[in-house]
Amino acid sequence: MLDLPFIWAALIAFAVLAYVVLDGFDLGVGILFPFVSGEAHRDEMMNSVAPVWDGNETWLVLGGGGLLAVFPLAYAIILPALYVPLTVMLLGLIFRGVAFEFRWKTRRGQFLWDWSFAFGSIVAAFAQGVALGALVQGIPVVGRAYAGGWWDWLTPFSLVTGVALVIGYALLGATWLILKTENHVQRRAYDIAFWAAPATLILIGAVSAWTPTLNASYLERWLVWPQILLVGPVPLAVIGLAYVLLRGLTQRRELSPFLATLGLFVLCFIGLGISFYPHIVPNSVTIWEAAAPDNSLSFLLVGATILIPLILAYTAYSYWVFRGKVNAVGGYH
Repeated sequence: MLDLPFIWAALIAFAVLAYVVLDGFDLGVGILFPFVSGEAHRDEMMNSVAPVWDGNETWLVLGGGGLLAVFPLAYAIILPALYVPLTVMLLGLIFRGVAFEFRWKTRRGQFLWDWSFAFGSIVAAFAQGVALGALVQGIPVVGRAYAGGWWDWLTPFSLVTGVALVIGYALLGATWLILKTENHVQRRAYDIAFWAAPATLILIGAVSAWTPTLNASYLERWLVWPQILLVGPVPLAVIGLAYVLLRGLTQRRELSPFLATLGLFVLCFIGLGISFYPHIVPNSVTIWEAAAPDNSLSFLLVGATILIPLILAYTAYSYWVFRGKVNAVGGYH
């Protein structure tokens, strides 16, 4: 018999990961806007993500909507706990979306929309990191309801994770621009990546060292024998990818820095999964406790098995069509 709650947990985790790695680089491009001057250069940056940025957010809708439909108890607990950062995140995404469209419609006020695009990107990324940090540090639950206060999400740990995600997205955006652009924008992206990469690695180390101190169960999963044998390959893989990233930047390679940065995000996400499992609300509610009835899960799974492959196929086709380099005037070539 299929373990439907586990299958759905895996699907939602995949949707969230897909959002982070796909929308992360276009948020990163927005974060880098203040660091690249010149209208033509900023046009080139926007052209690099214009064909795909809107579709990338499909995964955010799938993850959030899937959580509501499949794990309603978890949704009912997490949303009140993270209401402020999630609302700020959505407002930031709306702000940057409007700015993305409007900056092409005006010349006199274009600088305002440029800064709006950067501001919305930074706010959305920071709010995502804060929400993640608040979730990792734990949500107090009594019975089947959130039992914390209005500002419980605001802690030193959540602020650090917010900053870490902003810098991580900046690195992802820089390596994307290295891959997709040429000349001035590419050189500027290399310059930014040279400081963003060490900063990201330092923050990954800091958050990873801090996390086990937040909860005894995290400490047990990561640092207690024999579990350490199972999770040990994750930090070792992080070290390996860090080497590939820094070597690729030093040798001015185009593809390996982007792939290495994506790999770092994937490994950090795997680390979160190791820390959380089998809980969906850390240390309070398990996947099976939060799941909807099996009949509902089965019905929704039919739709998911049709729609998710279609989304993947369309996404892959879009990236294939818009492969290659981009410029400010002619777009992709």
